[in-house]
Amino acid sequence: MKQLQIFVPVICSTLLLLSISACNEAVQESLKPVPNAFGRVNQVTVIADKEMWEGPIGDTLRDYYGSPFIIVPQPEPVFDLWYFDMDALMGDRTRREMRHYVVLCNLSDTNSPTTQFVLKDIGEEKARRAKEDPAYHTIIAKDKWAKGQILVYQFAHSDDALIANIKKGFSAIAKRFNESDKVKIEASVFLDGENRRLMDAVRAKMGVSMRIPGDYFMAMDNEEIIWMRKENQKVSSNVMLKKIKYTDQSQLSKENIKAIRDSIGRKYVSSTLPNMRTYMRINDKDLPMFIYPKTLSNNYALEARGIWEMENDYMGGSFISYLVHNPNKNELIFVDGFVYAPGQDKRDFMQHLEYIISSLKF
Repeated sequence: MKQLQIFVPVICSTLLLLSISACNEAVQESLKPVPNAFGRVNQVTVIADKEMWEGPIGDTLRDYYGSPFIIVPQPEPVFDLWYFDMDALMGDRTRREMRHYVVLCNLSDTNSPTTQFVLKDIGEEKARRAKEDPAYHTIIAKDKWAKGQILVYQFAHSDDALIANIKKGFSAIAKRFNESDKVKIEASVFLDGENRRLMDAVRAKMGVSMRIPGDYFMAMDNEEIIWMRKENQKVSSNVMLKKIKYTDQSQLSKENIKAIRDSIGRKYVSSTLPNMRTYMRINDKDLPMFIYPKTLSNNYALEARGIWEMENDYMGGSFISYLVHNPNKNELIFVDGFVYAPGQDKRDFMQHLEYIISSLKF
């Protein structure tokens, strides 16, 4: 009996110590700093079972998320895709600390590790709703494993329905990822701050404000245009502005925005090829020039995207132009961004220019 009296307290003490130790570990885990999500701009990590990724569902997602970016001379995807199955995801913590995820699953396949993961995350109520309502097929979560994360769960109860959901949801999801990327784009574009001198010159001459990065310089400032540039070993990035008197609606046309850009290119932009007349012009024969109606500075604008080339030379690249109507002054502002980056991917450079131009305000 004495042995029992001695033994029981030892057991109780051991259990108490184990309980305290487990509690301390849980507290320590909860007190660990939450990491910041990492990843490049335009990068999306896809989580799915291997069979799904290698089959028609994976093909559909690649067709949309890996579709060509508009518009660059050589094909570049809208998003750079990374793929992990659940074992690879859970086997490396850093793989759970990226910024943008798309998680794909067929909810009827309860043996799937990805489906089990999704069901645990979304809960019984939402899983039941997804079964009863086919239109309920996407859930967006934030900051699951790291700050600044976006997880998009896309699901259905059949493979065909999941393929349809990927197609229907792509535009909205891509827009969500692009909006999230703007923070990193801004940090990259304005790494050297703002060039206040150039911003003042644009305001005084063109009657608009625009954020100009600190690493840009004035290439030309005359009675017609302002031309600002950034030059480094990888890329020449350029922004031009021109003010035009507004007369009628016909000026806001594909033909006119092309004529304005070609006239500036012919007059001001040339290469240094000796004994040869060179000038910039739009090449809309090899690739089309795309035109979109837009709103910029809360005013109607026409956007043009395409490729340019140097007449009588082998230079070329991408451009984006806007023709913006200012009804308060009966004026049009033509603003153009173009890059020359031989041997480099141009998607990210064009997004930087688009971000700069989008800051224009009357």
